Amino acid sequence: MIQRLEIDGIPALFMPSAGPTHAGLAFRVGVADEPLSRHGITHLIEHLALHSLGVADYHYNGATGDEITYFHLRGSEADVVGFLNGVCASLRDLPMHRLAVEKEILRTEQRGRGASVDDPLAVERYGARGFGLRGYPEMGLPAIGPDDLRRWIDWYFTRGNAALWIAGGGVPSGLRLTLPHGDRRPAPVPAPMEPATPAYFPGPPGVLAWSARVRRHAASSVFAGVLQRAMFRALRQDSGISYTVRAEYATRGDGTGIVLATADALPEKSGAVLGGFVDVLASLRFAGPGPAEVAAVVAQECERLTEASRQGALLTAQVLDLLTGQPVLDLPETVTALRAVTPEQVRAIAAEAYADGLLMTPGRTAAWAGFTRTPSQSASAVTGAVYPAAGDPDLRLFVGQEGVSLVQGEDCFLTVRFDGCAALIAYPDGGRVLVGTDGISVPIEPTMLENAEAAVPYIDSRIHPDLRVDRPARDPSSIPQPPGEDEEACCDDDCCDSDCAGGDCCSSDDCECCGENCCDDDCCPSDCQDGDCCSSGACPGKCCSGVRGRIRRLRSR
Repeated sequence: MIQRLEIDGIPALFMPSAGPTHAGLAFRVGVADEPLSRHGITHLIEHLALHSLGVADYHYNGATGDEITYFHLRGSEADVVGFLNGVCASLRDLPMHRLAVEKEILRTEQRGRGASVDDPLAVERYGARGFGLRGYPEMGLPAIGPDDLRRWIDWYFTRGNAALWIAGGGVPSGLRLTLPHGDRRPAPVPAPMEPATPAYFPGPPGVLAWSARVRRHAASSVFAGVLQRAMFRALRQDSGISYTVRAEYATRGDGTGIVLATADALPEKSGAVLGGFVDVLASLRFAGPGPAEVAAVVAQECERLTEASRQGALLTAQVLDLLTGQPVLDLPETVTALRAVTPEQVRAIAAEAYADGLLMTPGRTAAWAGFTRTPSQSASAVTGAVYPAAGDPDLRLFVGQEGVSLVQGEDCFLTVRFDGCAALIAYPDGGRVLVGTDGISVPIEPTMLENAEAAVPYIDSRIHPDLRVDRPARDPSSIPQPPGEDEEACCDDDCCDSDCAGGDCCSSDDCECCGENCCDDDCCPSDCQDGDCCSSGACPGKCCSGVRGRIRRLRSR
């Protein structure tokens, strides 16, 4: 049974358990609270705070999530006291002399970790803000200085914004959690860009991912379990077209939940996996699961929770609930709620999830299944001064009072407005990248644009200094240059750099694998305007690979 305590003015959850003590200090701050231009600041503070603790005989670590950051350990009661008191001392006086080193460590960690399969879903749904930031690299690190860190700590790493959990034989004596005073910060409210759902966008071949926002309810957890079992049967056992399938449910501090499902596939089986997954969703939302299926999932989940509770592993999620004002349920309450779930409740959640679902297909269209393609470009362009691309007058940069646009032809736009700019990435050579809160990025390379030197100072003057991220000088060979007179244009259809043999067609002069017609050669499902011309053979309107493909060429020369 969970006991609620208060230690040094900080709310705490205590769970009696055997073995080494497991304890953690959590703060209601995470990636979703950061601006893109300072993305990585919470993670950097976590690293700096732990550095002062050095090497220990017990296991300790820190973690930065979407909504919560925590420091935890397993060890003796004396270890707990030394660790938690040490974390608080470090937060009061971060080792700023380690700033440059820890930034490099974070860059190395990021490179080794790679991207999560659901990162593109976050970006597509939320853009370059809030819960969408998990899909971006920690691009704000170069701009973060000591003053930024101190302000962030004063705002978030305070006594009023903290909570403690302990699982062990008792509450250790000697804890002195001397943190500055401050207010509890509310949970970030998800601010999706509201695409017409159910929606889809093409991702890389060989992987399918789907997410949906659902109500916070025991039936949502059961739905995730039922969905995984149905996917396993349909995609692996019955048809053998996928090896790894999973579905999981997680809660958020605003009182909602999210279901995530993924499946892998061989590229040649991608269409079959997509069709099988759509069929699974349809079956669950129309017919629903049977009573035996629900009972099996409930039994498995109750067993998992019981074992996790013995180890104190539920406390991290319970502390998030405590910090965000959600009900903190103990194990008996959670089990009771699960056992009360009915098949009809699960079917209702399935219908709710389908209606909100966002699907990343394995490089294919899902329009045939009733999914709407998410926007792949901006709705309009700004007006202003025009700077044609060198050697490609059909691609132009527009710079006006409202923002900037890259325009190809008459109907393909990428626009970032100054009042919707999330970050400006600046290079000493004059290169710039503007990232909009909607996730649209506009690269500006003066070397690739005619007479664009004057545009860069104007753009810089329109962006608030807090949104600017100055990057180190680039290697001269990496700065894009216009094609020479004797350089043969590569891939006139600009749509297949990632699909050609060797993966280098659009960044070199080798163009053997590109078809003449973008919409007939199956090489650009992620670039066409309606998202399905390459896999259907129908090409209504103009394929919009031009603007994105030419940007890739612009950045890679």
